[in-house]
Amino acid sequence: MKKLMMLGAAFFALTTTASAETQLSFYGGYQAAPHSSVAGTYPGGSSYDFVAGWEGRSFDPPPYYGLRATFWQNERFGWGFDFNHAKVYANDDTLAASDFTALEFTDGLNIVTINGYRRWQDEARNWTPYVGAGVGLAVPHVDVEHAGGTTFGYQVTGPAVTFLGGVQYDFNARWGAYAEYKATYSTNTADLDGGGTLSTDVLTHSANIGITYSF
Repeated sequence: MKKLMMLGAAFFALTTTASAETQLSFYGGYQAAPHSSVAGTYPGGSSYDFVAGWEGRSFDPPPYYGLRATFWQNERFGWGFDFNHAKVYANDDTLAASDFTALEFTDGLNIVTINGYRRWQDEARNWTPYVGAGVGLAVPHVDVEHAGGTTFGYQVTGPAVTFLGGVQYDFNARWGAYAEYKATYSTNTADLDGGGTLSTDVLTHSANIGITYSF
């Protein structure tokens, strides 16, 4: 949790960067992930390789959410930082067919990215479509239990890329709301306590609803 607080503080500190328009936003929604391969070695050195079925459980605590700071350089282009607290749980069938009793990134499959954005503003309308893409790092909370031991903690596990597209509705010059689709792909290689590794690539899909404040 301390590492997440530090990330959050750094995230908001960066929002002081000068730009033509700055937007701070918070979003939540529904997030899921398709199956993916899980491979690695146990602390004793033996290897494993199987396919995990993932569940998002977006509204279970801790819930799925995201924070974003965007610095628009003009009416069309901007850039910014995004912190996405996604989650994945290996389902019961996966655990029953493997030697794991827990396999989760659930206090966050946390993704931190630097994004670029393109928007299409129309002064005669309050609706603004936009798209964005970015690159960054996965910093998940690795929660793994198996016969060889338990791993429980935050790790930097690899690179991540994201793509999103949506539309924002402006209530006034300061406040707005948006709906979007967001996809994020992360490559994760975690170290297991006592030795061994766990590697999996995770693709998350989410339908987000958020609010923005501009200044």
